[in-house]
Amino acid sequence: MRRATERTAALVRAVPEDRLGLPTPCEKFDVRGLVSHLEYVAAMFESLARQEAPALQGPYAGDFPERAERTLAAWSRPEAWEGTSPAMGMPMTAVAHLFLVDMVVHGWDLARAAGLEYEPDADAVARGLAFAEQMAERAREHGVFGPAVEVPVDAAPMDRLLGVTGRDPAWTP
Repeated sequence: MRRATERTAALVRAVPEDRLGLPTPCEKFDVRGLVSHLEYVAAMFESLARQEAPALQGPYAGDFPERAERTLAAWSRPEAWEGTSPAMGMPMTAVAHLFLVDMVVHGWDLARAAGLEYEPDADAVARGLAFAEQMAERAREHGVFGPAVEVPVDAAPMDRLLGVTGRDPAWTP
């Protein structure tokens, strides 16, 4: 979780101001909207780790790296991993994996949209792919993943993760 989050935070810091209006692989977000979504995701998963009411979406604040650090701090507590999330009705380990998938996949979204280099952590991709394949149907029912994009069975794990979550690995702006 830490490596994936830190890599995505580094991407957010690297996005030039003039690229905030560019489209992303997430049709509903431009780059600024995606960073705002990441801010919300960090705040929400921090509150979930602390067993607090989920955070609400706010306007773009430009503070994702700081929020991400708070989220990692919340998940560094052993009790964050215990039990079931009252807000999401799933084991806390599954909630943590949702955050991991968000960090890896949205890191790719951001890098692809802003023209930045992105080398996701191989272990994070493998864990995210295993979880995403297991949860894909439920995630689609709840609008978390888009419709699957077919990729070759022998495609790289990151490409398979992108396909499972509804992204075309060949997407370009």
